[in-house]
Amino acid sequence: MIKLSARGEKLLKTLIELYISEGQPVGSRTLARHANVQLSPATVRNVMSDLEDLGLIKAPHTSAGRVPTQQGYRFFVDSLLKVRPLNPSSVEEIHERLSAESDPQLLVASASELLSQVTHFAGVVLLPGQHSAKFRQIEFLSLSPERVLTILVTDDGRVQNRVIPTDREYSSSELVEAANFFNDLYGGSSLAEVRKRLLNEMQKDSEEMHRIMKAALSMARSLFEKEEADTDEVLLSGEANLLTVPDLCQIDTLQTLFDAFKAKQDLLDLLDRSMRVNGISIFIGDESGYEALTACSVVTAPYEVDGRLIGTLGVIGPTRMSYEDIIPVVDITARLLSGALSIQHLDRAD
Repeated sequence: MIKLSARGEKLLKTLIELYISEGQPVGSRTLARHANVQLSPATVRNVMSDLEDLGLIKAPHTSAGRVPTQQGYRFFVDSLLKVRPLNPSSVEEIHERLSAESDPQLLVASASELLSQVTHFAGVVLLPGQHSAKFRQIEFLSLSPERVLTILVTDDGRVQNRVIPTDREYSSSELVEAANFFNDLYGGSSLAEVRKRLLNEMQKDSEEMHRIMKAALSMARSLFEKEEADTDEVLLSGEANLLTVPDLCQIDTLQTLFDAFKAKQDLLDLLDRSMRVNGISIFIGDESGYEALTACSVVTAPYEVDGRLIGTLGVIGPTRMSYEDIIPVVDITARLLSGALSIQHLDRAD
């Protein structure tokens, strides 16, 4: 682990902050002036040389100045950064925008858009998928003599429905009985478990089944067959913001990045991995493990419903981002989204 003197930490912190702010290599005289230290330019150059030997800064091309390396950013984030809390007005604005949505899926989508608008980078959200959702209840409603509306509700507040054709007319009492049977049998199980058990039940000797049991399983199976095609999804907002970031303006860099955005698999894996970490995760450059993101940093935080993690949200931007500003935005958005989803879940339960 790298250890620096107080002087080395002061100069490295100042250099990185200047570079993040100005985007220009930092020379010794500029660094000495902004660090507010009583050191000669020669001494500052010596310290900078030591920081370069440690791999924390480097000289780009033939410039006399220095810029942070990926390792330098990591040391800065882990050891030198002091995150400022968001001001109350910004917190209230985020709260109001999230509270305006009554549908859980639209609420999560609005969080991605909000992150992109506030940070001027790309906002990203891992939507709740079948790995996290549990079956809560199902309802069957008659639409016509041979059409039934099947409504599936999961414990994270998502609602899915499908119109199912039937071979005969069912009375309201039969549909209620069928729904009660299904809810008693599968309540609290994961969607994957329900699907597996449902398939097993349908393979049994149908002649031995009560007709209402058969009806419930048949109607529900049609819905779960549709659900099977739904997997975890990554929702991106504000990708166009990255087109104006000077650090990412190389055509090859943008092409690789936007190809990854289109495929989404790398982002899906990264966000799924970050959901296993409690709190903020920061991937700088190739720490993500994906070539497309080597020029980027990704700041993420998980969100939850009633204490159970169901997804991740975050911001994708250049490694030269204002971490002290981005981190609290991601953190408070995840917290407020969790609160809003939990309230909606409670309302649905009442």
